[in-house]
Amino acid sequence: MSAVDYRTERVLITGASSGIGAEFARRLAARGADLVLVARRGDRLEALAAELTTAHGVRVTPLQADLSRPQAGAQLRDVLAARSITVTSVINNAGFGTEGPFHDEDGVRLQDEIALNISAVVDISRTFIEDMRGRGRGFLINVASMAAYLPGPRMAVYAASKAFVLHFTEALWFEYRGSGLQVFALSPGATQTEFFEVLGNDAADGGAQRQTPQEVVRAAMRALDAGAPEPSVISGRRNRAAAALARILSRRHAVMLMGRITARAA
Repeated sequence: MSAVDYRTERVLITGASSGIGAEFARRLAARGADLVLVARRGDRLEALAAELTTAHGVRVTPLQADLSRPQAGAQLRDVLAARSITVTSVINNAGFGTEGPFHDEDGVRLQDEIALNISAVVDISRTFIEDMRGRGRGFLINVASMAAYLPGPRMAVYAASKAFVLHFTEALWFEYRGSGLQVFALSPGATQTEFFEVLGNDAADGGAQRQTPQEVVRAAMRALDAGAPEPSVISGRRNRAAAALARILSRRHAVMLMGRITARAA
């Protein structure tokens, strides 16, 4: 039996227009959860909302928003409050990466990356967590990445941003143990999404075998069903083995290994 009664949940999912976010929406709607879907591409959100409402009879609210702007959480809260919508669980999935030598990166693009991957995750989590904690149930999932476990030459800002999400969320897992609120970080490896298209280099994963969004979300749902006993969930056996290896390498060997992998992908 699931540790969550999804029929009592209204889940806010960021980055919900495609990939892992859209798969979370489909899986949760199938279990009876109402949804708030947030992304920049409003047309895709509208189409997904219509699909899920028709298929499962749940209430789905699409919200077009740019979460890289300041006070993203407060703005979402205000829009939802005006519609008398209460969020009970949150999945912070929105994010993107940049790739290339650091000195060649666009400074504005890097600031947007930090704002979306880090600031929005913190702001949205802080905005909604007090109400979620007060209910004594529900969940907060922050999507990190296997990039969080090792430094990322040529993807330095992205890897560092995901390391922040990982450590931040693991700390929250400890803080809210026993509250009834489930908290964990979800770390996918290379996944068949639009990530590499946005990145601009389809070979940036170094030839890694890619998972599907369905496989990634399935791992997260298993953790929810088990009551989130661990602060981190890594999807895929190979990824778990890679994370274990990262823990025993010296810092020098870790960055040298990743440097060789990313150099091949350049």
